[in-house]
Amino acid sequence: MTKNWTPLAAVYLALSLGGLVGTWTFNLLAIVQLRDFVGDWVNSGPAVSSLTVDLLVVAVAGSILIIVEARRIGMKRGWLYVVLSGLTAFAFTFPLFLAMRERTLQAQRVRPAPAGARTR
Repeated sequence: MTKNWTPLAAVYLALSLGGLVGTWTFNLLAIVQLRDFVGDWVNSGPAVSSLTVDLLVVAVAGSILIIVEARRIGMKRGWLYVVLSGLTAFAFTFPLFLAMRERTLQAQRVRPAPAGARTR
């Protein structure tokens, strides 16, 4: 693998791409069929509404995690993943964030210690 692409980062990236293709396949189908996307989303019965609430709560919690974790480990523009999820899908941006997070952590693990720093 290339620099900082751990196997875990590659798995997250593959999930991200699967999320993008999977969600946009159905989004495009809805557009072509001139469907009422939001109406279909919330008016198809209690099971779909349950799933909607479930995924919405996960997306909100994941968005908070993205912003907090990006700041904690020094990733720039973590908020952009949250914004992009509204334009693409959270199923794409969350695993993409996890892949980039893994790369950032890997880079921090392999970065040489500053001159004069003590090592354990």
